[in-house]
Amino acid sequence: MKEIKINGTIISENSPCYVIAEMSGNHNGSFDRAVELIKVCKEAGADAIKLQTYTADTITIDCDNKYFQINQGTLWDGRVLYDLYKEAYTPWDWQPKLKKIADDLGITLFSSPFDKTAVDFLEDMNVEAYKVASFEITDIPLIEYIASKGKPVIMSTGISTLKDIELAVNACKKVGNEDVILLKCTSAYPAPYEEINLNTMKNMSETFNVVTGLSDHSLGIEIPVAAVALGAKVIEKHVTLKRSDGGVDSDFSLEPQELKAMIQAIRNTEKALGKVTYELSAKSMKSREFSRSLFIVNDVMSGEAFTEKNVRSIRPGYGLHPKYLSEVLGKTATMDMKKGTPLKWEFIK
Repeated sequence: MKEIKINGTIISENSPCYVIAEMSGNHNGSFDRAVELIKVCKEAGADAIKLQTYTADTITIDCDNKYFQINQGTLWDGRVLYDLYKEAYTPWDWQPKLKKIADDLGITLFSSPFDKTAVDFLEDMNVEAYKVASFEITDIPLIEYIASKGKPVIMSTGISTLKDIELAVNACKKVGNEDVILLKCTSAYPAPYEEINLNTMKNMSETFNVVTGLSDHSLGIEIPVAAVALGAKVIEKHVTLKRSDGGVDSDFSLEPQELKAMIQAIRNTEKALGKVTYELSAKSMKSREFSRSLFIVNDVMSGEAFTEKNVRSIRPGYGLHPKYLSEVLGKTATMDMKKGTPLKWEFIK
C-alpha cells in the first residue's frame, strides 16, 4: 500500500485512519453556519473538512424536462437538478475565507471540484488534495485534469463498475499521479446496510494497489467503525449541526456529538487492532495468577498418596501446571500439607 501525505499527515497501511467530515450543503446557505461546522469538526477530532465546489451552471443546465427531474426513490424526488444544486452549492467567495479559518484552527480543508474552472479556483486556494465525487468518476477528462495538479486524489466509487474504477485510476497514472485513494461507497441516501459490501475495500486495495477507505452514507456510526476494523485508512462522513434544522443532506448526516463518538470509536478500534503478538501484557500476566493449577484440596499426610480426592486442577494459578496431574497421581507426599496448599515438585516423592 502506497504512503500518501495530505498537509503533512501520512496515510498508509500503518497510519491512523484519516477522518474527513463532509460539509456538503449542510451550511444551509449561511456562512456563519459553515464556520461553526468547521469548528465543531475540529473539536470532534476530524482530520479534514470537505467542501463541494460547483455552481448550478457548472454541474448541469437550467432545464426541467424529464431527464433533469429526480424520480429515483431518493430524498430529493420531485426536484429539478438545477434548482437542487442552486440551493445546495457553497458560494465560491466563501471558500478561501473558510480555508483560512480551517488553516488557523489546524484542520485541513479541501474540496470536490465538478469542472475545470472549479479545479483552477481550488488551485488558487492552494488546497492540499482533491476529492472526486461518485457521480464524476466517469468524467475521465476531468479526473485527468484534477490529477495533473499533482495533489492526492480521493475518489468515491458509489456508482462505479470495476471497469469504471480502472479507467479512473489509470487516468491519474496517465498524468503521472499515483497518489490515489479509493473509497468504497454506496450511492443511496441513506445507504441500506445490505448494500454496503465493506469486504470490497480489501479487494480494491489488492486490485489497484492503492489506499482504500469508506465514504459512508448509512445512518449511525457503526459502519465506519467496522470499516476501520477491516482496514479502512480513510473515512468520509457527512456532518451537520442539527438534523432537525433541515438541509439537502441532513437526513443522513452526523451531528457533532455523533461525529466525536465515531472518531473516538475509530481510535479505540485502532488501539484494539494492535499487532500480531502472543506476548502477554503486564496486566494479562498479573491476571494469569487466576488461571488454573494443581492444589491440595484435602489435608494430606507425609507419605500419603496423591489421588483425585486430594489433588485437583482449580483456580488460582500458584501451583503446578494442570498438565502434570496424571504424572502426580499415585505419587506420595514428602510432608504434611493443608487444604489450599499449591502443589510444588518438592512436595512430591
